[in-house]
Formats: sequence, C-alpha cells, structure tokens
Amino acid sequence: MTKNLTEGNPLSLILGFSIPVLLGYLFQQFYNITDTIIVGKSLGVEALAAVGSTGAVNFLIIGFVMGVCSGFAIPVAQRFGGRDYTTMRRYIANTVYLCIAFSIVMVVLTVVFCRPLLLLMQTPDDIVDRADSYIRIIFAGIPLIFLYNMVSGIIRALGDSRTPVFFLVLSSVLNIALDLIFILICRWDVQGAALATVISQGVSGFACLVYMQKKFAIIRPRGNERRFNIRYCSILCGVGVPMGLQYSITAVGSVILQSSVNVLGSDSVAACTAAGKVSQFFCTVFDALGTTMATYGGQNTGAGKIDRLGTGVWDSMIIASVYSVIVFFVYLFFGKYLVMLFMDKSESVIIRSAWVFLLENSSCYILLAVVNIVRFMIQGMGFSRFAVLSGVFEMIARSLMGIFMVPRFGFISAGLASPLAWLLADFFLIPAFIYCRRRLTKQPAV
Repeated sequence: MTKNLTEGNPLSLILGFSIPVLLGYLFQQFYNITDTIIVGKSLGVEALAAVGSTGAVNFLIIGFVMGVCSGFAIPVAQRFGGRDYTTMRRYIANTVYLCIAFSIVMVVLTVVFCRPLLLLMQTPDDIVDRADSYIRIIFAGIPLIFLYNMVSGIIRALGDSRTPVFFLVLSSVLNIALDLIFILICRWDVQGAALATVISQGVSGFACLVYMQKKFAIIRPRGNERRFNIRYCSILCGVGVPMGLQYSITAVGSVILQSSVNVLGSDSVAACTAAGKVSQFFCTVFDALGTTMATYGGQNTGAGKIDRLGTGVWDSMIIASVYSVIVFFVYLFFGKYLVMLFMDKSESVIIRSAWVFLLENSSCYILLAVVNIVRFMIQGMGFSRFAVLSGVFEMIARSLMGIFMVPRFGFISAGLASPLAWLLADFFLIPAFIYCRRRLTKQPAV
C-alpha cells in the first residue's frame, strides 16, 4: 500500500504519484463548482456573490489548516524514506494531539470573529448577512477539515496517493446530493450549501481514518510511541506552522484585494467568484504537482538522495509548461461558456469581466507552476521557513494591487494581481531552492 519515491525514474514516479492526487483535487473542485452552480442558478447572483465574498477569508483560515496538516506529514515522509518507522509512528501520534488542539482553538476564534472580518473587508450590505451565515458554518466544521487533511496527508507521506482519492469521490457525490436536498428541497439558502460541504468533508474524513487504521499496520503506534512528546511536537510545529502561515500570509493579500473588489459592487464580486471557481478547477494540476513534490522531496531528503531533488523539479516543470499552454487556449475559445455555468447568459457584462480575468491569469500560469513546484519541494526538504517568505511576496503584491490599482483602474487590474504575486514569489523561490539544496549536501535537514 506504500510507495517508495527514492528509487526509479523521477518522471514516471512523479506522474504515477501525481495523477491520483490530481483526480482527488478534480473531484474536490467538481463538488465545489457544483455547489457554486447550484447556488448561482437556484438562488441568484446575490447569493453567488455572498458565497464568493467569503473566498479570501475562507482561504485565510482553511488554507492554514491544509498547510499545517501538509507540514505535519513531512517529518513522517522523511522518516518513512529513511526507514525509521519507530520515529515515524511517534510523529504520527503527536500529529493527532496537535490537530485536536489546533482545531479547538481555531473554531472558537473564527466563529467569534468572522462577521467583524467580513465587515472590515467592506462586504456589500446586500450580501453580508448571507456571507456571514455561510462562512460561520464552514468554520464550525474546522475539526472535520483537520481530520481529513491530517489522515490524507499521512497516507500520502507513505507514498499512497490513490487511497485519499476514493474518499474524495465519496465526499463529492455526497456533497452534491446534500446540496440538492438542502437548497432545492429544504430551501435552506446558502446555509444549506455550507452544511453540505461540512457534512461531506466529515464523512470523508472518518471513512479515511477507519480505512487507514485497518490497512496501514506500519503506522499504528505501539507502547510508548503513543506518548505526547514536546520535542516531536516542536519539530512538527516547526514544519507545519510555517506551511500554514504561508497559506495565511498569502491569503492576507487576497483579503485586501477582495476588499477592494467588494467596493466595486456585487456584480464585480460575482465575476471574480465565477472566474475564481473556473481557475481553481484548472489549476488543480499545479496543486497536484506541488503535493507530489512535498512527498517526493521529503522521502528523498530522508534517504539522503539529494541529487534527485533537482531532477524532480525539472521533470515537474516540463509537465506544467505543456499544460499551461493548453489551458490558455481553452480559456481563449471556451472561457465565456465555462463562466456561464454559474449564471444566466443574460449577465453579459459579468460574463465578459470573468472571461478577461481568466485570460489575464492563464497567460501567467507557468509562474504559478514554479510557485507550487519549487515551494513544496523546499518544504519537503525541511526548509518550511524559507517557503513562508514566498508567501510574504505574494501578500505584498496582492495588497499593493488591491490598495492602489483596483480603486483606480477597476476590475481589470484585479486579474493582474495574482500574476504579479507569482512573479515576485518566483524571484525568491528559485535562488532559495538552490541554496537549500546546497545546504543539504553539507548537512541534511531534520
């Protein structure tokens, strides 16, 4: 059930590992898009804008959860690659304790402060109540989000990228079914969409946990391996918290940018929401390659095979470059039709704005590919603090665009914010990777 990424052709290993991860992300985006389609088509543009206006703050919090769990899995991957299974199980046990503690604290803070944050972001008055109702339910389900991301991260650290896909398929199907029931039959408005997301995530997480306990005997802690250990927790936090902060720091820029778009009105928010959903779906390839690099980098670093790290980055970039060109032409010829999935074709102004947004972003997807591939590789190598700094550059770029450019030039400048953010991050990440690899040749990261 496990897979060793330290031996064999890197390109074939990366493809073999990333394709199941990609399928999982595609299913996840599929139910996210379906959720948005049902909201937009059934409840109208205002409801679509309400859900979309929470995107940045959602990423701020949920991105932290995902980053933390990904970071916790890296010491597991390194010990697995180094065949130190006793230490690996101790890391897994302490990961559980940390996830429980983090989830409790985060639920309390986010549920209490979500509305003040939405008001601070200048969410339009006609959608702020629905936005608050939606995101409050999502935040209440943070423990379930921690559960799934923790378990799936551990499984992927062992080289198994297929198993989490099956449970994401389960989650996707359940989410769509619950959306239809809660929104169309029960008439629960945007709250129904939020409940569907939380419940489906919880079912997927628990199912994945049960499966992992039964099928992966190598991870079951024995005796004193279950003990809480401050040293292991410190190491886990040293990797996980910076990865979580990387997402959150990046999201701060998105929050500032979203605040500027909110001032432009509900139509602009709706256009940004629709374009964002399409973009997220097509960018899953870059997400999958990034996730693959974290595990690939972790295992090979643990095994001391530093020469394979650069090869992995190069092979991943070849895949991403070809894909980036294909996606641009898909947007060019079919982008408007993709946006029309979320709203009636009579909303011609919103549709055109969203299409332009897609073209601006996709022309620079290769920059995004570098961000994901190199940053996650650096994290897998054990240098999470370096990767955080790339998030700082992204935050600065999006913040500057939101503060100075969107108010002056309108919606069109919002589509240029992410490309600028990716470019600045790449200027830091490429030399950072070279530096980290050289350090590993002298003294392997812990």
